[in-house]
Amino acid sequence: MEMTSRMTDPAAFFPELGGWAADLTKATLNGTIPASTIGLVQLRVGQLVGNTYHTVRQTGMLRKAGEREERITAVASWRDAPYFSDAERVALELAEAVLTANPSGERVPDELYLRATRHYDEKALWTLTIVIAQIMFFVPVALIAKPIPGAPLGRNYRS
Repeated sequence: MEMTSRMTDPAAFFPELGGWAADLTKATLNGTIPASTIGLVQLRVGQLVGNTYHTVRQTGMLRKAGEREERITAVASWRDAPYFSDAERVALELAEAVLTANPSGERVPDELYLRATRHYDEKALWTLTIVIAQIMFFVPVALIAKPIPGAPLGRNYRS
């Protein structure tokens, strides 16, 4: 089955998005958080929103970066998987908290924030916040436009 996206590449209408996305990526790769943690968080966000494009893209990027297969496949069940550090666990929990409605209180309670501060200084916590915001910016793009999973950037939208 040949896949096609619903929409054309947004770069045709908003060429500045490419530079913005590259600048944001550069900003988040400032060394305060390991690139592997960033990839794991972004993969988890893709899983949470149920988007194949994001899960395939982030999985491929993690593999290309040399991430172990056990860790990639266990992101969906990270809470009981033995492959993650405490810092990675709190990063994944923060991503889940931001994306998951909590009808009985705050999405990111003080207790979770305080646990995060034990693993990340203020710059790193801001970096993690921006990492989550960055992938969330692209969630509507992926859900509405449906870029082609696994296709290279620039060829993942219909012509």
